[in-house]
Parts: sequence; structure tokens; C-alpha cells
Amino acid sequence: MRDIPGPPPAADGGLSAVAAAGGLHTYQLRLHERYGPLVRLQLPGAPAAISVADPVLLEATAAIDARPDELFAFLAPLCEAGNLQTLPADEHGPFRRVLLSVLAGRRSHEAHFAGFVTLATELADRWERRAADGPVALQQDLSELSLRMIAQYALGGGLADPARVVSAFETVLTVHLGRRYERDDDLARGDRALAYLREVVDGVLARGGSELVAALARADMSPARIRDTVLMIMLAAHHTTGVAVSWTLHLLARNPGPAARVAAELDDVLGDRAAPEYADLRRLPYLEMALKESMRLYPPGPYGARETTEDLTLDGHHVPAGTTIFYPFWAVHLDPRHWPDPHAFRPDRFTPEEQAARHRYAYLPFGLGPRGCEGASLAMVEAELVLAVLLSRFAFEPVEDHPVTPVERFVLWAEHDIRMRLTRRCPR
Repeated sequence: MRDIPGPPPAADGGLSAVAAAGGLHTYQLRLHERYGPLVRLQLPGAPAAISVADPVLLEATAAIDARPDELFAFLAPLCEAGNLQTLPADEHGPFRRVLLSVLAGRRSHEAHFAGFVTLATELADRWERRAADGPVALQQDLSELSLRMIAQYALGGGLADPARVVSAFETVLTVHLGRRYERDDDLARGDRALAYLREVVDGVLARGGSELVAALARADMSPARIRDTVLMIMLAAHHTTGVAVSWTLHLLARNPGPAARVAAELDDVLGDRAAPEYADLRRLPYLEMALKESMRLYPPGPYGARETTEDLTLDGHHVPAGTTIFYPFWAVHLDPRHWPDPHAFRPDRFTPEEQAARHRYAYLPFGLGPRGCEGASLAMVEAELVLAVLLSRFAFEPVEDHPVTPVERFVLWAEHDIRMRLTRRCPR
């Protein structure tokens, strides 16, 4: 692959280059700006790697169903029954079908919708009581809300202390991802946090009542694999959905034209109701477009990775089996060839006509291929519901002296959170 453009090899395996760029997501952005849509790169744990930021080349690799074990090793502590993120294809395919049978089902979404409305309304009530005390930190609260929702969905019950669960996930990820980059973290602290997470999940599972758990049990999954599955779903769902809603509120607060269109649409559809019904979501197309545009500008998961299981040719270059392929979703979403004025927030990019005119792999908020997110449709239902509840009740105003800087914390987080002033909105 030496003829693929890219930076020269480094003695530290590329670690210092990633650190100097502020994380892998910004490093990939810089590489593609300099070298083009196909880049050869070097990273710790991936000595033979390429990064692909072109929709046509992405499509050529979309069927790959293997992930590099070493790059996903930091998630292994969450999985006593084998790292669910790197299952071989013959195990992953049936496992994925079980998850999709529940997570992607409209009937299941509708059955849980009233419970989601209750949780979202409770958060809105808390924010209304706190609004007079000053700005609200969005990402922390919305991550906890997302965790409550997925616990209700995947576990069939609630959590006594969602803030502690969120903190425990952060500790486990920080400690074990830190090990990979040789930072001096307290492994005992990570082990205690993981033990707490398992204790919480075991306690709720013992009470029963989850359609997802029942489906996994019918597929003859072991108790350890069922618990691992629930833990991984909780981790992925609470990170991504809460973060996506936060970035959408941030962008709407800084773009009054689209914000006014969302508010008018909500007023037309909801009238004096505080929350939508499930069927109402189909009547909120501009809200959905705003959410999609937010996930283009700030994809919750900014990149993915696969590993080639056989030789292939990309853009005339030979790529041998065993090569790590990075998918820099953020770089794809900011490519001006597909997104004119790519940094501008324009929800109208997602009208049916605009979407039909673009390559389907120019937009990848939930990944692609057989390793794409099984919970994508559920995440959209949750996010649209939460946005509808919050935006029908509040006007959001940014705290101007509070910088909002995206950073990589497993997902595309905002450093120091996103802070907003809230005022009660009067529907027209």
C-alpha cells in the first residue's frame, strides 16, 4: 500500500500525531484535507491501516463484517462472554438479527412510546424548575434521560441512580481506553465501576419484563451474553442519543431561522399538547431534517473501523487482507463535493429530493453495512420525541461566554458540556 498517499511512518506508531491533532477524529479530518479521499496512516494497534472518506469507495467496502480486535479491546472488559463488538461474522449475523427483531420494530417502539413521553416530560419539568437558577447543562442531563429510556426498553425497568450509572460507564471507558494509550489510570477504580454496572443490570434483569431479554433468551444466549448485550446497548444508546439531541439544540439555538420553522411546525402539529403521540412524529418532517443535519455536522460516533478478510482493490490500489479500514464519518459529512458550504446548518439538505440526489454513503450517522447500528430507528424515535417535548416548551439561548468545543470521548462530546438559558415558550 506504499503508493497510497499518507504521512511518513513514525517511531511511536502515530500516537503523537493523533495527540497533537486533539484526537483521532480531528487527525482524520486533517489527513483527508491534505491527502485526499484515500489515505494510508499508522496508529497504535493498527500498523497497516487506511482511511476511506469517499462514498464510492465506502460502498466498495460496505459488506465487510469484521472489526480489528485490538482497536476494540478497550470494550472487552464489558463483555465476559466475548467482545460483542468483534464477534466473527458467523456469530455476529444471527446475533444482529435477534437485536434487529426487537430494536428495529415499529410495534415495539410504539409500545414503549408512552413511557418515553413520561421520562422526557419529567426532564422538562425539572428544567423548568431550575431555569430561574441559571443555565442548564444539556449533555449530562440528556445522557441520563437517554439511559433511562434504554433501560426501560432493554431491561424492562428503571434505574435508581442513572447519574451514577453514566459516571460508571465513563470511568470504565476512560480507564480501559487509557490503558491502550499507556496513561497511568487507576485500574482498580475501573474494576469497581464495572462491578457496579454488572450489579445494576443483574438486579433489573432478575425482575424480568424485557422483550429484548426474552428474544435473546429464546435464541439460547447464555446469561453472561445477555447481560453483556444489555450493557453494550445501554452504553451505546445513552451516549449517542443524548449527544445527538444536545448538538441539535445547540445548532437550533444559534440558527434562529430553522429554530422558528421547527417551533411553527410543533405548534401546528401539537397545538396545546405538551408532547406528541407516536403517529405525530411522521407529521414533523422539518424537526427530523434538523436532527439529521445536526448528526451530519456532529455525528455522535465520528468514525468506524473494519478489517479486510481478503485482498481487495480500492481506487486502483492493492489492499491486502488484514488491513484496518477506518471510516471517518465526520470527514465524509464535511466533504464539499456532496455538501456545499459544509459547515453551515441547513436542514433543507434533507428534503426527499435532496436526499435522493446524493450518494447514499455520503451520510452515515449510524455507520454502514452489517456492523451498522441496530438501534438506529429506535434512536431516531427517542431523539425526535425528546426534541419535540423540549422545543415545544422552551426557547433555548446559548451562554455566549461558554465555548462549545467538540472533543472525542468515545462519541463526539462537547468539552465542558453545552450550557443554555431556558425560557418558557408561548405557542403561537
